Amino acid sequence: MASAHEEEVLGKAYDSRLMKRLLRYLAPYKWQVAIALGSIFLKVGADVLGPYLTKIVIDRYLAPVPGLHTRFDRFLSSNPFAGIAQIAALYVGLLVFSFLLEYLQTYYMQWAGQMVMFDLRKEIFRHLQRMHIGFYDRNPVGRLVTRVTSDVDALNEMFTSGVVSIFEDVFVLAGIVAIMLHMNPKLALITFAVLPLIAIATKIFRDKVRDSYRRIRVAIARINAYLQEHVSGMVVLQLFNREQRAFAKFSDVNASHMDAFKDAIMAHAVYYPVVEILSSIAIACVIWFGGNDVIRGATTIGILAAFIQYAQRFFRPIQDFSEKYNILQSAMASSERIFKLLDTPVEITSPAVTKKPEGPGRIEFDHVWFAYRNIPIDTGDGKNGKGARAAEDRATHTTQPLLEPDWVLRDVSFVIEPGETVAIVGHTGAGKTTIISLLMRFYDVQKGAIKIDGVDVKDMDLADLRRRYGVVLQDPFLFTGTVEGNIRLGTQFITDEDVQQAAIDVNLAEFIRTLPQGFKEEVRERGSTLSTGQKQLISFARALAHNPKILILDEATSSVDTETEFKVRDALSRMVEGRTSVVIAHRLSTVQRADKIIVMHKGLVREEGTHQQLLAQRGIYYKLYQLQYKDQEIPVASGPEVTASADD
Repeated sequence: MASAHEEEVLGKAYDSRLMKRLLRYLAPYKWQVAIALGSIFLKVGADVLGPYLTKIVIDRYLAPVPGLHTRFDRFLSSNPFAGIAQIAALYVGLLVFSFLLEYLQTYYMQWAGQMVMFDLRKEIFRHLQRMHIGFYDRNPVGRLVTRVTSDVDALNEMFTSGVVSIFEDVFVLAGIVAIMLHMNPKLALITFAVLPLIAIATKIFRDKVRDSYRRIRVAIARINAYLQEHVSGMVVLQLFNREQRAFAKFSDVNASHMDAFKDAIMAHAVYYPVVEILSSIAIACVIWFGGNDVIRGATTIGILAAFIQYAQRFFRPIQDFSEKYNILQSAMASSERIFKLLDTPVEITSPAVTKKPEGPGRIEFDHVWFAYRNIPIDTGDGKNGKGARAAEDRATHTTQPLLEPDWVLRDVSFVIEPGETVAIVGHTGAGKTTIISLLMRFYDVQKGAIKIDGVDVKDMDLADLRRRYGVVLQDPFLFTGTVEGNIRLGTQFITDEDVQQAAIDVNLAEFIRTLPQGFKEEVRERGSTLSTGQKQLISFARALAHNPKILILDEATSSVDTETEFKVRDALSRMVEGRTSVVIAHRLSTVQRADKIIVMHKGLVREEGTHQQLLAQRGIYYKLYQLQYKDQEIPVASGPEVTASADD
């Protein structure tokens, strides 16, 4: 599974190239980030100072050491009661100060993180909107949704928790090490003696957790993909009684996620107690050696008490480092996937200098060749091009097989005059829908040109090009909102009167009047509360309300009932009036009144003419008509019977 494999790749925990690019998203909020980092630095100072105050209290007032001087002497009273009260007040003040700094750091870093998420998601969605349709043929929806949701969340966690905590932990460790070495180098080295053992435990823990988190991500990707597919296909699942089988398979995928999480929990359950034991051993050594030094007078009770507190605080950031390592690694993997998406080039774009057609809507296909993908050349020797042109491969030092486009359209040429209604018919796979996709420039042709009023569609502004079309597809898509909103689709120039008139023209008004809230009636996701015919009529009204110059109907009546089809046909007669219209249909009954019918077969234009002309030719169209109306009398009875295949 490609999406699961993509989650499997973790990469490095820190990639300077990716981090440099990520930090650009923080640039607009540099002052907020600066306040957060400054707050961290000051907070570390306040936190590290606490045990040192304990040392002063003990060595100056509780167990006075003759001749002991500190930097705080000038501020402290010589009276023990007053001095202890002063230090206690200072300790509380440091706690309050630390609380305020924690608030500033958390607020501004979380705020900056949310703004980065906001900007990044906007950029990803804007990029997705600009991608051509072929991109979505290759990338599952679930994977793209994961880029916008889970991957961006991982980056937010890195900005707000990972990086910030690492900075804080590094500062805390540096401050504690400096103070411990300054107060008593011997006890400091005793405390640090367990670090190699902690490093070994951390390495083992990190490897175990890394593997577990990788498996968790893979399992989540598989769960998302499985859920998306089977919830979307629930009707088929229930129709064929496959619930138990689907549940069993989902249970297997879910179990793999649970097992991976159990392994991660086990690693945490072992690692943290191990670090606690090692840190306790270090503290016990400090008490043992420090206590002996106190008895011998080599050190003070205050230093020993401060060392015990510092040792306890010293090992907490070390424990956090392993968790932050996983956050960083996950964020780097997420950022790589996000930037891979953002770096995917937009293949269909408006040119720098655009041309605007000035005309009523003349469409011309000029020797158009088009292929969705490439296939290896077959040279006849069964080696996919390695025989006849192997020398050229060797000369260019390539090992790639030679590729030949798998042509869907081959040298297609035809003209649709302004105001003309043209129907395109043919067998499944003949290239009918491809013609529509190329007209709207969802894809670009490899050879030839498509022109609107003499202007190549590649030279037009994309928004201007698509604004000329009104399209009704075989499977109408409705958005969550209202009936009115689905007709208007947010277009500003469409008034309420336009919406109502469009509904009347497509015979939809009668149905809307039966709804409790009329045009304000709620439409749920994908129009689940409406019938196929009702959704199709709404899509007809949508196309008509936008007043297009060119109307395109792609199998618009293939999935509706007979009654709705009659309504649609009646609506079509009004919709096509004064417009250039392109109709694709399997039902020949819907195309008989067309001004011209184009018959496609295996990517070629095989026949052109009116309904009666094509029947008289007794070609492919005649055979298609016979197949659909074999039980009815064929209007054209003259001429020899054609028994050849439609493929001839």
